[in-house]
Amino acid sequence: MLHTIIKPNLYQDSVSLMLLANKLSSMDGVEQISIMMGTPANKDIFKNTGLYTPELDDAKPSDMCIVIRTEDPEIIDTVLEQIDSFIQDQSSSGSANDYENVRTWDRALQQLPDANMALLSIPGQHAATEAHKALDRGLHVFMFSDNVSKEDEKELKDKAHDKGLLVMGPDCGTGILSGVPLAFANVVEEGNIGIVGASGTGIQEVSSLIDRLGGGITHAIGTGGRDLKGDIGAVTMLDGIAALEQDPNTKVIVVISKPPEKAVREQVVQKLRGLSKPAVAVFMGEKPEAHETNIQYAYTLEETARYAIELAKGQKVDAFDEAKRPNLTLHANQTAIKGLYSGGTLASEAAMLLYEVLGIEKSNNEEGYLLKAANHEVIDLGDDKYTKNKPHPMIDPSTRNTFIEEAARDEATGVILFDTVLGYGSHDDPAGEVVKAVNNAKSIASEQGKELYFVTSICGTSKDPQTFEEQKNKLIAANVIVEESNVRAVKTSLELLGKELPTTTTDLPVEEKAAQPEAEVSEVSQKIMDLLVNKPRVVNVGLASFAPTVINHGGKVVQYDWQPVAGGNERLAKILAKLQ
Repeated sequence: MLHTIIKPNLYQDSVSLMLLANKLSSMDGVEQISIMMGTPANKDIFKNTGLYTPELDDAKPSDMCIVIRTEDPEIIDTVLEQIDSFIQDQSSSGSANDYENVRTWDRALQQLPDANMALLSIPGQHAATEAHKALDRGLHVFMFSDNVSKEDEKELKDKAHDKGLLVMGPDCGTGILSGVPLAFANVVEEGNIGIVGASGTGIQEVSSLIDRLGGGITHAIGTGGRDLKGDIGAVTMLDGIAALEQDPNTKVIVVISKPPEKAVREQVVQKLRGLSKPAVAVFMGEKPEAHETNIQYAYTLEETARYAIELAKGQKVDAFDEAKRPNLTLHANQTAIKGLYSGGTLASEAAMLLYEVLGIEKSNNEEGYLLKAANHEVIDLGDDKYTKNKPHPMIDPSTRNTFIEEAARDEATGVILFDTVLGYGSHDDPAGEVVKAVNNAKSIASEQGKELYFVTSICGTSKDPQTFEEQKNKLIAANVIVEESNVRAVKTSLELLGKELPTTTTDLPVEEKAAQPEAEVSEVSQKIMDLLVNKPRVVNVGLASFAPTVINHGGKVVQYDWQPVAGGNERLAKILAKLQ
């Protein structure tokens, strides 16, 4: 039986509500529960999951909607007590922290008059409007929010460029500015390597490897995944490169991107050629054939980190130690690798390497799959297909745990490959959670009379909240092979099946190519330089969990407890915004 409760005009962010629903779903007597705001899109999700009831018809986008499937009506009161406790905790959280909670832009800037950045983590349909408000107030924008149109992104980035500001995003998952981690970021050593990246877990992997290899980061400027698309034109990437060129503490510049469009790639490369500082570039999926005098081209994320440190230090970096491998016996038919990833760029890197070694012809895979052929699979479990009304697998590993157990049931599976991502925003104990699934998978395999290899790499550092060493020890105790990088985890997975990953691009020839005159790096605005020289001063619009991280690393924050205006009516909200 379905039970519906509507709490009018009680806005909460979607991530918090999904985590709350996941927690409540484990209660005895609760068969299914969904807690969402009453937006049209969320009502469609209620319908698609079989939880729609007539009471939802009149729910507004500003109303919290709770639908519970249970045969025990007495459990409803207990569930509502838990929800009310959660709401109370949310409303009182600001008073327990070193920042003010406000409800308007004007009040935010009264509390933090020297603010220089807005961190947006609100529903995508409202994010562009609030980003415009931030830019109009002279603030840089870090847009964690996704589902923002390309047209809005282009308009925002052009506007920011004209104002001497940066728009990092949309869908910008990570950043580091002057040692302050933003959103889903790792805690890395400060140093002299600056990163501009159109890839969240790409930045995380490279910055974490630089830390563990003995280097450090000045800044990691996220651009959002579409920045190098032709209709965006790499606005933030180009401005970010120019900023790092002017930054006195940055000695080496690293560029990370998924495959860019050809014309945009040329723009970026021309900009790098015009730098006075050495650069490293990795365009994921593109295998370099030569380096340039001022640019080292990498094929993998580990290679990117190594090149950067070697340029920064002027010496070679020691190799990682080999991981210990259990001595298992696979059946003749156990020939497949199942790659189950929470990080999209890490999944892309794994698929790229497996395609190369296994000789599989690339094809358009079904949604979420980056490789699916000859029983091999690489799945990006952070894809929209798997995160509708569910937290991202970095936050809640339960979806991936289910996939691990399913992979164990496949008689062709020999190796289960996965990533373990640490840092702010990620689960408090990702290793502890995945070990539960590993142990269940071992039991499933044992019932079938077979063994399985489990291989992972940890994207993180010893300074992360979860701590690299603690997570590594938990995984090793469960007989998981723990490699130091994603490419090494893929290499090990292949070797366990008798395949070899060839060496990549270390000994490539060096070509001399001059920059075009128009590629010269222009002057950078004082507002951008202020963002790089000083700790960020942030108006945090949305997820309150992002605020303490900024404060703990020396930044300033005011928490804007945003709620949709006009009852969530998007058309009316845009009209009101234009009238302000």
